[in-house]
Formats: sequence, structure tokens, C-alpha cells
Amino acid sequence: MSSSPPVAPARPGKAAPDPYAWMRDAGDPALLAYLAAERAYYDRQTAPAAAVREELTAEMSARVAPAAESVSWRRGNFDYFTRAVAGLEYEQFCRRPAAGEPGPAAWEQGPEAEVLLDQNLLLQDPECGGGYVELGVREVSPDGSLLAYSVDFDGDEVYQLRIRDLATGTDTTTAAGLPERIGRTYYGLAWSADSRSVFYVVTNAAYRAHQVWRHDIGTDPARDVLVFAEQDERFDVIVRAARSGAYILLETESRDTTETLVIPATDAGAAPVVLRERRKGVEYRADHADGPDGGEFYLVTNDGAAEFRLVRSPAPGPGRPAGAGGWHEVVPGATGTRLVSCHVFGRFLVVEQRRGAATQLRVTDRETGEERLIEAGGPEVALALGINEEYHAGAVTVRTESLIDPPSWHDVDLASGGWRLRKRQEVPGFDPAGYRTQRITAAAPDGTAIPVTVAYRAGLPLDGTAPCLLYGYGAYESCEWPEFRLPVASLLDRGYLYAVAHIRGGGEGGRRWWLQGRLDHKRTTFTDFIAVADALAAGKWVAGDAIVSRGLSAGGLLQGAVYSMAPRRWRAVVAEVPFVDAVNSMLDPTIPLTINEWDEWGDPREPAMRAYMESYSPYDNPPAGPRPDLLVTGSVHDPRVLVHEPAKWVARLRATSPTGADGSAGDGRVLFRPELGAGAHVGPAGRYDKLAYEAEVLAFILGAAGRGNGGGAVTGAG
Repeated sequence: MSSSPPVAPARPGKAAPDPYAWMRDAGDPALLAYLAAERAYYDRQTAPAAAVREELTAEMSARVAPAAESVSWRRGNFDYFTRAVAGLEYEQFCRRPAAGEPGPAAWEQGPEAEVLLDQNLLLQDPECGGGYVELGVREVSPDGSLLAYSVDFDGDEVYQLRIRDLATGTDTTTAAGLPERIGRTYYGLAWSADSRSVFYVVTNAAYRAHQVWRHDIGTDPARDVLVFAEQDERFDVIVRAARSGAYILLETESRDTTETLVIPATDAGAAPVVLRERRKGVEYRADHADGPDGGEFYLVTNDGAAEFRLVRSPAPGPGRPAGAGGWHEVVPGATGTRLVSCHVFGRFLVVEQRRGAATQLRVTDRETGEERLIEAGGPEVALALGINEEYHAGAVTVRTESLIDPPSWHDVDLASGGWRLRKRQEVPGFDPAGYRTQRITAAAPDGTAIPVTVAYRAGLPLDGTAPCLLYGYGAYESCEWPEFRLPVASLLDRGYLYAVAHIRGGGEGGRRWWLQGRLDHKRTTFTDFIAVADALAAGKWVAGDAIVSRGLSAGGLLQGAVYSMAPRRWRAVVAEVPFVDAVNSMLDPTIPLTINEWDEWGDPREPAMRAYMESYSPYDNPPAGPRPDLLVTGSVHDPRVLVHEPAKWVARLRATSPTGADGSAGDGRVLFRPELGAGAHVGPAGRYDKLAYEAEVLAFILGAAGRGNGGGAVTGAG
């Protein structure tokens, strides 16, 4: 069997000078043959690392508690939670009758759990053919009698919505006896107040969430009612219920503009009313507070505040159209503090905000105006709201974690600010005391301080000899907060330093952080990341010749760009489902999600923007000289980054390699791992399947960096 890498056919032409443009046709037998050849080549090349993969998989699996319950959340008369069962891949969704205040006693004791949905049993569904199942929504009706849930058996994020009768434990049927199932649904769902109707979202052929429909329980889905259709292709729509239960919210948004429509939950057939009409560049996100005459809405908005402010407005009602009375400021905008969202809990408001590249929760008493901050204790510790569905809750559950600390959940009293521990995630055989984490900064080329969160094993010599895995994303104002992950622990045990670069294009530094790394400032994301690697090496945190970089999706674009811009900086690069053909993809409006991505990357139909995008698009800029090792992944069912993108990039890299695509003359290897069966944008769905995949990636990193072979813990650089 040949040890040479596959060679993709090149088919340049007048209409398509791009020699690999033909790969855009997902049904072309030549593409499927090429992907199969690449997977076979990957399997052959990585076969010698099988023992390392098995050891890593076993090591990480041993750190998974075989059976565990999540922290519970209260809704109505029940405490809900999820449960992992020993030896099974997926969760069970359960509940118990509520008994007293939520807390350890509520989930550790009490009556036997009622299993509402066992995701493992869905593997036996006749429509499940690939051993993959993922849930899109999972919402219990207000009266607690029904469960709306949706399933995806391929990984393409197209879900089938089902309704389950919780009294019988079986899915419902229509009056005609047919299964009550709705196809092509998406994320987002809301129940009417009487539990007789559900509002759901559907996607079009381009995978854009563009419509909200209403389904009345027990009826034929063919009779469902179209509630709202978003005509502007730059916008997506989502539906959710306000925590108060009084309104259903239809939120439509582009990258920089939003609009929210509301429907009274007690009047499911009412026409939706716009809270504030869309205006280019103006965003707002709303939650509802009950009160006289329908109560009021609290909105976090950038209207009049670059980093957003909090305002309130009376709810629309008879004789009072939406927006009547204007917006009244509650929390003004402030430089350096990005307000993100407001959550109403009866008397209290909880505002999520970012400051100093960390999350804070600002609690405001609506009656007295008194405020307090909930903080995690340091920027290296992530803080987030847990699941909190009770509107009149006197405390909220928060989750904290770091790169070395497994998640913990506390109840924080909204009146006093006191913390009460509810649960710590059990990680057998792992002791956080044996590791260290901290926040440092690196100087970007323009002098901006870029935050970097690092972790390492206690005793690791920080003398410039340690290998490093550097992770980054940098897009959509998304934040890469510190997260505890078992693969990271395994790397730390092998003498690695792990670093997360909080680069521009993301949102850790607020709205300005995103604006400085999008559109015609996108290259800033890449130069920030390279600067972080340079700073880690210059500061003797790590060995300059042993830095491996990793990123996924838009983070895969980051990896492709820095692979081309600074190939000698990296020992190896891991680009997972990478968006690497930026110009060609953004020129094709038929590709899923392209049109609403123009506000993030730019529209290359504009000559100046095209030239700028061509200056960094990895597909258009293969490295000119020697290249580091490269691992690329893709999935045939991925709707976000179609598999032709990584396939084209790999083909071009092989064709342009100056020293031989197999690395025979000193060039790094290029390995492409296409997922040919069921699989999602972010990889496998099952908890052990995910670890097996991570073991493959870690084995590549260890082998490429030449530091460790999967053996036991390393206390030095190794």
C-alpha cells in the first residue's frame, strides 16, 4: 500500500481558474473518492501512534466519573437535572419533585428520579444510522406534562422536533395516529402559557434560521402557522420565552443589528409586536419584568453607548404601542465595561458584563437601587450564570472554573451576596493543587496588551525549555474564557505549558476588541496571536522551537493564516474544520451562512475588501518556505464549514510544497482527517467518543513536538 499522500485532480478552466473549485460539488464522486483516500492516508500515517492514542484515551476516561448528576435547577414543582450512567455515552434528562430550597439536599436525596429522556436510547431509533445523536432543544412545558425535544442523527444541525407525553413516557401522535414530528427545525423553542402550543425555528436550504412557526399540540404539523419570516438574508432568527413566562421573544439579528418582537404567552395566536424597530448598527437584547399593565422590558443596547448600557421601557399593550414612553436609562455605558445581557429575577436584575478581560455579574435591586458585583476572584477564573429558570428566585446558581480547576457551582444570594457551594465536578485522580494557572499579557505589534491565560504543572521549569500548546479563536466577539478540559490536564502532565490567547476579533476586551479584529482589521487577529507566541518564547515561558498552535472553525482560519504568515514560529499546527477559503466562499451566496457572514469578514465583491481578504486567506497564501507539521480536520455533514474548504486547502498545500508533500525533504507532514460518517462541526457527541477524538489530536501534538511519547507524567521539560 502506497505511503505517498493522495493527489487531488486539478481542473482549472476559464470559468473557474481555481484548480480545486470542483470540490464545491459535494456529490461529485471524485470528491468522495479523494476524501476517502485522504482518510486512508491519515489512518496509515497515524497507525504507529495507536498505542499512544489508546493510553491517552484510557487516561482521560479514567478521569471521567462513571456516574454523576449535574447540579439541579428549579422550574415549577420540580428540580431538573442531567445524569451520566456508567459506561454510557450520553446523558439522561431527569427530574424530582421539588423539596425545599435548591441545593445539595435537593439533588443528592429525595425521591427516585423520573427519567424524562434517555439520549442513549435514541441510538436505537430507526432513523439513527451512524451511532451519533445530538439534541437541539429540550424544553418542558409550563404545566410539566410535556417535553419538546429535537434530535440530529447526522451532525448537520438539522433537527427533528418531537413532543413527549411525560405521563406515559412516549412520544405523542396526531389525531390521525401519525407521529407528531416536525422536520428541519433549529435551535430555539418556546411554549405558550397554557402548554398547548410550541413556537419553533426552521432553516432554509442555506441553513439560515429564517422562520418562526407555531405548532398546536396534537395537530398535524402540516397545519402549523407561520408566525414570522425574516426576509433579510443577513439576519438569523431565534425564539425563546422570557423567564417571567409572560412573553415569547422572537429575536432576529445580523452581526451588528438586532430587532426583537414579542407575543403574550397567554395569547399564542396574537401577532408579534416589535419592541424597537431595527436600525443599522444598533443592537439590543431584552428580558421582561412583570408588573402592572404588562410590566416592562429591560434592554442592554449600544444605542448611545459604545460598550452598551441598560435601559427599560414599558411593555406594549392596549393603547400603548411598543416603545411608547421611550427608553429610561438604568445603567449608563462606561469605558472599559461591556454590558452583555440583563436577566430579571423578580425584584433583582443580574447584568452580565466584561471588564479587565473577565466576566462580572452586576446585581441591582429594582426597589432600592442597591448594587453589588459578583466576581470569580481573578481573571484566570471563568464565571458564568448556571441554569436559572425560576423568575422569583432569591439566589442564582453560578459556575466557576479555570484551566486547572474543574467546574464548581454555587448559589449566590441576590440580597446579601453570600455564596453557598452546591457542587464540584468530580474528576477522579486529578488534584488541582498540583497545577498552576495565571493571567499574563503580551504586547501586540501596535503596543496593545493582549491577555493570555496559562497553565502548567507545579514544578515545571519556566526556563525556556517547556513545549507549549497555544489555543486561539478571535472572531464574532466570542470569548475564550478559561475552561477545564481533560486533554489539557494530560498535556500538563507531560511537561507542556498550555496557553489561551485572548486576541482581538473576540470579545474578552469588550466591543472594541471585536471591532479591532474584523472586516478590514482582520489581520490584527493573526498578528496578535503570533505576538503571543513570540512573547511566550522571549519571556522563557516556553521553548521557541516547541510551540504547537490549535484552533477550530474561525479559529481554524486563524491557524491557517498564522501557518502561512509565520511558518517557522510553529512546531506544528492543528486546524480543525478550518474556514480557509475566505474569498471564494464569501463570493458564493449559495454556500450556507455566507451572506450573513459578510458583516464579519467583508464582501469580496468590493475590490478593496477582496484585495484585503486575499492578503490573508490561507487558501490563497500557501507558505513559500519550509512548513511545520499540519493536522487538518473536516466533516462531510458540517453545515458551518463545508468539507470542500479544508479539502481544497490540503490539496493546494500538497501541490505547492517546495520539498515534497510527504515531508521527505524536510517539509512538515500534512495530515487531513475527514469525518466521512456522522459527525458534527465540533466533533463527536458522546462523552467517551469525544475523548477518543481528543486522544488522536494529542498524539499528533506529542509526536510533532517530539516531547514525550504518551508515557507517564513529566515534571520537567522532558
